[in-house]
Amino acid sequence: MIDPEILPRDLPESLSPLRDLSWQAITVGKSGAAVWRITLGDGNAVFLKTEPVHPLSELPGEIERLNWLTRMGFKAPRVIDAEQSGDRLWLLMSAVPGTDLTHYTGQPDTFVRAYAQGLKRLHALDTTTCPFDHSLDARLAAAEARLAAGLVDESDFDTARAGWTGPQVLEWLHSNRIAPGEAIVTHGDASTPNILALDGRFSGMVDCGRLGLADVWQDLALACRSIAFNIGEQHVAPFLTAYGADWDEAKYRYYCTLDEMF
Repeated sequence: MIDPEILPRDLPESLSPLRDLSWQAITVGKSGAAVWRITLGDGNAVFLKTEPVHPLSELPGEIERLNWLTRMGFKAPRVIDAEQSGDRLWLLMSAVPGTDLTHYTGQPDTFVRAYAQGLKRLHALDTTTCPFDHSLDARLAAAEARLAAGLVDESDFDTARAGWTGPQVLEWLHSNRIAPGEAIVTHGDASTPNILALDGRFSGMVDCGRLGLADVWQDLALACRSIAFNIGEQHVAPFLTAYGADWDEAKYRYYCTLDEMF
């Protein structure tokens, strides 16, 4: 029996055949979008994601990025359908094999290995074909726009910045701006729920709406923070060794602070 409270009331007509299938709301992660896993009749699954139409909506950009990743042959969801209905955007995607790394917290060695595998593969993609700019100029401009639009959640800041306001974070980012290194293809939100593994090995990435060219520490900072939170700080060094990077305190602090705006 399908719980009618789970189903979106404003589902576009083109997606209405999905109504009679099995829906599961996905609550892992902090995205402002709503996401459901929908089991098909053959046992396979698709994912449906929706968010309100807004000048700063990330879903149109995610669709472009997923299509680019598909062309690159990278393991990420494939766009099945994209719709705008009324005041909402909708994205229907294929499922990526495996489960996210929150299911591997009891296996720290596997957790660290799969994390490093995934980021190394993403970061090896050809930058000359990537049209998405996530340089500091672009990200700081986006942060300023989000702050002005009231989209920065000050109640969700990390402990290191608890009690700060959005304007204080933005001022700190401008005052302490770092010199970024070589631009590579980064995920932009490389936290644990967005990295998947199957049989103990990396199997794909999801929630790719912030993918773009940036310093490697855009991803390494959020990965290190996520690893410390999920399995303990003692596993950060082994992760960096597996990835092939040295600790950079300044960049770690900067990119974690930048992430408060998103």
